[in-house]
Amino acid sequence: MLEGPKTGFQAGVIGSIRRMARYDFASDNTAPATPEAMNALVAANTGVTSGYGSDHISRAGADAVRALLDTDASVRFVASGTAANAISLATLCQPFEGVLCHQHSHIATDETGAPGFFGHGLGMIPLAGASGRIDPAGLAAPLAAPDQPHWQAPAALSVTNATEYGTVYSVAELKALIDPVKAKGYRVHFDGARLANAAAAGFDLKAIQGLGVDILVVGGTKSGMTPSEAVVIFNPALAHRFDARLKQSGQLPSKGRFYAAPFIGMLEGGAFVRHAAHANAMARRLAALMPFPLAHPVEANAVFVEMDEPTLQRLHAAGWFVYRFIDGSVRFMCSWATTAEAVDELGETLKKIS
Repeated sequence: MLEGPKTGFQAGVIGSIRRMARYDFASDNTAPATPEAMNALVAANTGVTSGYGSDHISRAGADAVRALLDTDASVRFVASGTAANAISLATLCQPFEGVLCHQHSHIATDETGAPGFFGHGLGMIPLAGASGRIDPAGLAAPLAAPDQPHWQAPAALSVTNATEYGTVYSVAELKALIDPVKAKGYRVHFDGARLANAAAAGFDLKAIQGLGVDILVVGGTKSGMTPSEAVVIFNPALAHRFDARLKQSGQLPSKGRFYAAPFIGMLEGGAFVRHAAHANAMARRLAALMPFPLAHPVEANAVFVEMDEPTLQRLHAAGWFVYRFIDGSVRFMCSWATTAEAVDELGETLKKIS
């Protein structure tokens, strides 16, 4: 609390704080980091280690990820999901090739062309599908199209679980997408920005390697860590010189232990899935209170509703900030830090403005 006379700047800051909208449900990355992640960071901040991910903490973090997935794959840590996705796709495709993906996937809509930038021109081949899940029938045409020099032929498939609309693929649903892609000799990228929420909804993490996934991104930031994502390279041929690719991309930090440490804290005691289960439960609680029609099934930690613009503006005016999403629906995201009290308070506000 600031005491004494206020400068103009201080008064402005205090006024802004008092007027600040609540971002509790704007995104799961607006939440603070979990105690488990922060305690692991503090524990890592002792002594002197080697750099660039060659230290014992980075090795322990990679081992924790491998244990989560029951794999012996190579693991690297980077600062953001966009970097993880873009570098992974650049590893899977040539610049003149394309990535099959859902038309509303993060790589296609929210990464400012980063995959094309890191991949020196690789493109997106958008596919339709309800609630963020690719319709398997949509794969037939691009997989059957003949190679020719005037368009970017597919070289990889990208899937996301949980999806951008908070739905969760089953293992069988992913297999139906991946099998025909692998039959063509193409590669597979798995965006797991909210993998913890998919796992908490029943998705079997240990099944991923058996599906034929080449590179998986395990989301840390949205699950309650400080900025950190794990890149898991199942295909050993792709690990060759991967650290050089990371270095060129500005994603090989000298103090790599601080990217790895949160994974140790979140994985060793099961907090990764436990906190995600809480977030999912808060989404179900909010859905039960929601006076507006649901736009998508509530399967993870997101609630999407149909809401007109005047009503959304009334919600903003009442102090709650949320986004209108790509399909026109309004998105409410729950996180590990979402409380039942906050859900109920928001529910009361929604009832008043409906």
